[in-house]
Amino acid sequence: MKREAVVSLLSGSFLIFILPFLILPGGMLSESAAQEGRKAPHIVTLEEALRIAMEKNKDIQKAREYRVQLEGRYVEERAAALPQLVIKAGGSRDRDETQKAFGPFYPLGRETWSAGINVSQVIYSFGQVEAAVRAAKKALSSGEEQLRLYQQAALRDVSASFYDLLLAKELYSLARQNQEQRVRHLDEARRRFAAGVATDYDVLAAEVAVQNAGPEVIRTENLILTIREKLRFLLGLEGEEVDVQGRLETVFSSYPAYEESVEVAWKRRPEVVDMSYQMAVAGELITIAEAGDKPRVDFRGGYGWQDLDIEMSQADGQVWTAGLFLSFPIFDGLRTRGKVTQAKSNLSTLKIEEAKLKDAIALQTRDAVHAVREAGEIIKGLSGTVTQGERLLFMAEKGYEFGVKTRLDVDDAQLNLMQTMTSLARAKRDYLVARVLLTWVMGTIEESCPGRTN
Repeated sequence: MKREAVVSLLSGSFLIFILPFLILPGGMLSESAAQEGRKAPHIVTLEEALRIAMEKNKDIQKAREYRVQLEGRYVEERAAALPQLVIKAGGSRDRDETQKAFGPFYPLGRETWSAGINVSQVIYSFGQVEAAVRAAKKALSSGEEQLRLYQQAALRDVSASFYDLLLAKELYSLARQNQEQRVRHLDEARRRFAAGVATDYDVLAAEVAVQNAGPEVIRTENLILTIREKLRFLLGLEGEEVDVQGRLETVFSSYPAYEESVEVAWKRRPEVVDMSYQMAVAGELITIAEAGDKPRVDFRGGYGWQDLDIEMSQADGQVWTAGLFLSFPIFDGLRTRGKVTQAKSNLSTLKIEEAKLKDAIALQTRDAVHAVREAGEIIKGLSGTVTQGERLLFMAEKGYEFGVKTRLDVDDAQLNLMQTMTSLARAKRDYLVARVLLTWVMGTIEESCPGRTN
């Protein structure tokens, strides 16, 4: 009677403990059923995800518009070197009664109508116009590098999120396997307890193990949803869910050398190339500033028709004008000197920023190289351990079934296996992401990512 009461009590405890996990799959099914009422997730491979990001990522779209603005700026600056043509037309009528004091020969009123075209052209500006055009052209190239900068950042972030989502799915699968394994252990403990070869402690310990396995399932499931939403944001998809298809597969190659990697990074990183264009623009701005107090020669001319009506006299005919005009600001209150000083200081600042940027890139490169090596060595160390852990768990379970192993032996074997599988999955993700980060640091990520779009 006592044993039956204990079994009844433990059965009730078992239902209380296992109820949340019986409900959990139902919750997942409810979520799936809810999803049936809306559009199914857009399942993408890594190649497709990168292609979508190149088309719809908001940062990339913004960078494209910035490049369009720079194209307009280049056209604007180039206009200063081209002739300026203006068509003018108008008419006026005036009358001045005070002219009576000078006698009847002075007309009191007149009427004028005219139409024509005026032209102006810079002849010589001491290099100011040419420097402005060159600066605008360099700025246009800078816009190209800004676009590359955002494209590479999108490739990096989308690739990392893609691998993060694959890892989250792997962790969720491991958590579910662990939960199912704990349930099987509980069934075995209850069977052994009914046969009289296990104690109520064994059953209670198995129930607690089942309960403890639940939070990790919930946590990893929520992690999947969170990363999916992040990936959707990076892809620029609106009103559409996204999911991924793929596996955490690693293909080993020789570890990159720091010296070669940093040399490539200093040449290929968009920030470095952009900095060179910015310094070129700063040099042209010095030329423009220095021309502020230098001579300037312009040509101005016009051609048209005019009708003049004065009192009882009227005449009309062609009119034209043409001339060269020299302007030479002898003293501008030292305004030009101040502008030159500012422009030279700006160029010096950019050179300091370039040196600082290269130092930061060198540090990033060293960290990225070490991360690749670290993750690769972890994968090599754990690859064979999973098989050994699975065999050890099988032996522990069989030993516990035949009474030669304790419950603690089984728990230890299962814990070791789960830790090994989890560590291996994380190491694969870290290796793949480290490879992506290294190519991003080197500025060659477009060449290494599948489905790249320039």
